[in-house]
Amino acid sequence: MKKTTPGDGPVTIKKYANRRLYNTETSSYITLEHLAAMTREGRDFKVLDAKSEEDITHNILTQIIMEEEQRGQTMLPVNFLRQLIAMYGDSMQNMVPGYLEASMDSFRRNQQQFKSAVEGAFANSPFAELAKQNMAMFEAATQAFKPGAKGGLGAGPQTSASKDDEIAALKAELGRLNEKIEKLGD
Repeated sequence: MKKTTPGDGPVTIKKYANRRLYNTETSSYITLEHLAAMTREGRDFKVLDAKSEEDITHNILTQIIMEEEQRGQTMLPVNFLRQLIAMYGDSMQNMVPGYLEASMDSFRRNQQQFKSAVEGAFANSPFAELAKQNMAMFEAATQAFKPGAKGGLGAGPQTSASKDDEIAALKAELGRLNEKIEKLGD
């Protein structure tokens, strides 16, 4: 999570006694929502108490999690929280942060690999082409039923020759799709 861009290094955020957060990179006051967005973007930052210069990043990140959980974005199950609280003061307490960090890194890698595999599985397959063709047919059909659309319900009388041409084109397209489906079944 050490992705940085503009200033090559973590952005320094100062927290003042009035609970305001000041981004020294942009010279502006920000909110916890801004810090959450920076985290999602992979921007590394460090929050310092403006008076004592103490690093309070951990406290601020915990506060962001608490606010997300209060908004209904619950991600931490009650049983997990109970187990985590029970680990405080335990002889294994010092091992928990490293374990949780390694577990989260592994989860993120697996999530990315799964996403890539799913995208790759359909990227150059006949299913992708079928999906595109089905979407095109669906969009054409929805356009036909919009009032006032060319050839739609509100467009007035249409010549029987153009209707027959349209029906023939749809039948031909349906035939091509059926052939592709049959080839996939082989």
